[in-house]
Amino acid sequence: MSPGGPGEGERRELGEGILGRATAFVYWHLIVEALLVVTVLPGALASLLLERAPGNAPLFALCLVPMGPAVSAGLYALRARAKAEGLTPASSFWHGYRLNWADALKVWASGLVVGVVIILGLANVGAGGVPGWYAGALVVVAAGLVLWMVNALVIVSFFGFRTRDAARLAAHFLGARPLVTLGTLSLLVLAAGIVVLTTEAVFGLLAVVWLALVLRNARPLMADIEERFTDSGTG
Repeated sequence: MSPGGPGEGERRELGEGILGRATAFVYWHLIVEALLVVTVLPGALASLLLERAPGNAPLFALCLVPMGPAVSAGLYALRARAKAEGLTPASSFWHGYRLNWADALKVWASGLVVGVVIILGLANVGAGGVPGWYAGALVVVAAGLVLWMVNALVIVSFFGFRTRDAARLAAHFLGARPLVTLGTLSLLVLAAGIVVLTTEAVFGLLAVVWLALVLRNARPLMADIEERFTDSGTG
């Protein structure tokens, strides 16, 4: 480097390096977004045929089943970018899908079942002598359920715990990491706001950005789990 600063060749190399990293970043996220859309599209299209009514909640839940493994694969692929030796977003996504689809499906489907029960309970508030305060309690439980589902998907995406252990850790860290929980809640509010102000399709096209924020928010949780509950942290 010359005393007065980088020369023309150095500036060109620096510019190309920054441009290359930016291009790789955008490419990686675009491919992951496309794969997210592809993997959830069948269920999303099927949901369009259903009337928005509480009685159809079980059918909507069935349409959402593919989302759990897809989200897990998306999280896995986004984290893999930091260690990837090349531009391999598709192979990272499908590797994460094959590795984690069963565990992700277990926690996701469990959450959907409980969610359906909550929705049907809310639909029956005011009927059959059910008190009105019960609705507020169900809303609180529903919020906790969604927060738990996000934690559980993050955990099964990166750690090989048994499903019941992953479920317990997901619940434990709702209180053990309150800032992470608050961050997740903020991201869920953001997602709901996008859907309400636009459409589900718009949020779907921004899903990879939302997942990247979820992954960033979950870093303290993941570091804590790695340190306290894995061999790499205890050895």
